[in-house]
Amino acid sequence: MILGPQQGVDAVSVLVSKGVEEIVVALKSGVASLDTGLGVMVLTDLFGGTPTTLSLSLLKGGNLEVVSGVNLPMLLKVLQCRQMLLPELASQAKTAGQDGIKVPGEMLRKKPAGS
Repeated sequence: MILGPQQGVDAVSVLVSKGVEEIVVALKSGVASLDTGLGVMVLTDLFGGTPTTLSLSLLKGGNLEVVSGVNLPMLLKVLQCRQMLLPELASQAKTAGQDGIKVPGEMLRKKPAGS
C-alpha cells in the first residue's frame, strides 16, 4: 500500500503443519527465483526462531544476507534501496529497523514543562 506493487519479493510461510525439509525447499526455491545476480536478502521475524535458523542454513549456498527482527521501517528501507550491495543494505536495514522503534509515552514524559 505504501510503495505500491513490488517485483522481486516473495514470502515463505513457516507453518507448524509443514516439515523442515518442505520449508527449506520453499526457501531455496524462493531465493533461486529472486536472485538476479546481486544476491537476495531474507528478512525474518525473530533471531533464533525457525525462519531465521532455516534461512541461515542457506548462507553457504550463495550471495545471501539474513536480517532478523523485521519491522515496517526496515522493510521500506530494503525495498527503496535495492541497488545497494547486500552488506550495506543489511546495515541500512538494521539501522532503519532500530530507528523505527519508538515508545511514544516515554517521549511525551520527557517533554519539557510549559510546552
